[in-house]
Amino acid sequence: MKLFIQIPCLNEETTLPAVLETMPTHIDGIDEIEILVIDDGSSDRTVEVAKSYGVTHFVRHARNMGLARSFRDGVDYALLHGADIVVNTDGDNQYPQAAIPELVQPILRGEAEIVVGDRQTKTIEHFSGFKKSMQQLGSWVVSRAAGLDLPDAASGFRAYSKYSLIRLNIVTQFSYCMETIVQAGYKRIAITSIPITTNPKTRESRLFSNIFQHMFQSGSAIVRAYLMYRPVALFAWISIVLAVAGLIPFVRYLVLLAEHEAGSNLQSLLLGLLLIVSALLSLVMGVVADLTRINRTLAEESLDYQKLQRYGD
Repeated sequence: MKLFIQIPCLNEETTLPAVLETMPTHIDGIDEIEILVIDDGSSDRTVEVAKSYGVTHFVRHARNMGLARSFRDGVDYALLHGADIVVNTDGDNQYPQAAIPELVQPILRGEAEIVVGDRQTKTIEHFSGFKKSMQQLGSWVVSRAAGLDLPDAASGFRAYSKYSLIRLNIVTQFSYCMETIVQAGYKRIAITSIPITTNPKTRESRLFSNIFQHMFQSGSAIVRAYLMYRPVALFAWISIVLAVAGLIPFVRYLVLLAEHEAGSNLQSLLLGLLLIVSALLSLVMGVVADLTRINRTLAEESLDYQKLQRYGD
């Protein structure tokens, strides 16, 4: 059983030593532990520092490609080099590497294919009250979209089995965290979480400039993933809301018509008809989106087979 621990890095020469110094060297049930550094366009000595700590596995980007691409390229490298489990951590030392042995245990026991480290965001001191509330809301939304119950869907400290990585397909350019959870829920990939603590903050996030950008990007990723895998439910709700909204002015017009006062209220009839037509169009869009989902499912099954050939059984 081979474990790859991948560390996406962007100018992490000052924090990377703390990450590498606390890496586990032995885990029960794991035969080999390999460290993979993903250099996402660093302009400092990140790679040299990693090499000085004995790291021999690297994925290097000539320019910054973003977290999602770094994750995807790291996974490809790890699986090509025989990984059975891939753990993703961060180069800023946010996550406790000492928790990695516990993080992989549900996979080793056959209880889950994905394990998420729950940062227990309520207890993180440097998170503002607003950020804590938004993290909880985001996790609730993602959990509902995926049909799961995860307290910290935004956590990037995760363990993935080879089986789950072959079945997951990253298409977003922002962050893979939300998308993989929605996919896992749709594809019925077993996922669980374990509580962890976090290390003191070392720097500001480079993934987003402020919490509102993070909310927008995360929300977009959730909606995109939901549209990809559960379009009927979304368009059905939109149709219901539009239809109900359309019936109100339509019924009002009929009441006025019965009272012989409808002549000056044609706008109610027009508004009602417009909303009802919009509801029907939304329903048609849902049907088309569902047909697209079926085609995507067939394409992904073919892609899964290609990945099995690429990475081996």
